[in-house]
Amino acid sequence: MSNGKPNIESITKNKETKNNEKYTKMGKIIAIANQKGGVGKTTTAVNLAAGLAVMEKKVLIVDADPQANASSGLGIDINKEGLTTIYECMLDGADVHAAIQDTDLENLKVIPSMTDLVGAELELVDAPNRSYKMKEILDQVKDEFDYIFIDCMPSLGIITTNALVAAHGVIVPVQCEYYAEEGLAKLYQTILLVKKQLNPQLEIFGILLTMFNHTNLSKQVLEDVKSSFNQLVFNTVIKRNTRISEAPSYAESVITYDASSAGAKDYMELAAEVDERLNNWKK
Repeated sequence: MSNGKPNIESITKNKETKNNEKYTKMGKIIAIANQKGGVGKTTTAVNLAAGLAVMEKKVLIVDADPQANASSGLGIDINKEGLTTIYECMLDGADVHAAIQDTDLENLKVIPSMTDLVGAELELVDAPNRSYKMKEILDQVKDEFDYIFIDCMPSLGIITTNALVAAHGVIVPVQCEYYAEEGLAKLYQTILLVKKQLNPQLEIFGILLTMFNHTNLSKQVLEDVKSSFNQLVFNTVIKRNTRISEAPSYAESVITYDASSAGAKDYMELAAEVDERLNNWKK
């Protein structure tokens, strides 16, 4: 990427209305992905979903990370006996509706994860249609929600591929740190490959800059990413905030934990921007 701006035309939005009718007739399925860890994927999945739920949108989070932080961060007891998770849905054909769990927000539901999901990478290797398991599951419930967010693990393996195949598009959180763009380059190639071979509708919905502070490095990363990806970069920037870090330990989103905090305000601003961007995608 250091040799010039990436060619992103093939995975950005098609402005023709006829190619975007699908977004107005069913829930929008969005993978939140970056193969780098610690960039704010789960934090963004939980808080963006909570923000949209507060805006009275019906939202589902699919926890596709074996760490299950999105699940526990919204109050799901991942050690509960008999809990149905995304693992059972993908590997055992469990009923997806049995896996959907309530949260403290009426409009926000979760399909939880579990540590066994790590093994799914190996268990799916020889499975027929292995890349379409998650799509088959979410096709059953996509009309019941306005938004479905898939919280991806920090890798580009079979589970993340499943998420990209199931999704209409991707939100990519990027921490404002050195080497941020290099991480984007690898993910870009993966998205392009999935689009070409498995999911022609896949698009990048947006790039979200996270953990911003007012250092020269953060400002430089912001400028560089905006220069490379132009309109794909969200106007909202998520700034470092202690309330964002504290909220998961209370099994809450930052929006319910401290609605007046700067972190909650950032994610509510993002929720409004995401809602507007996706509802006007065909324009």
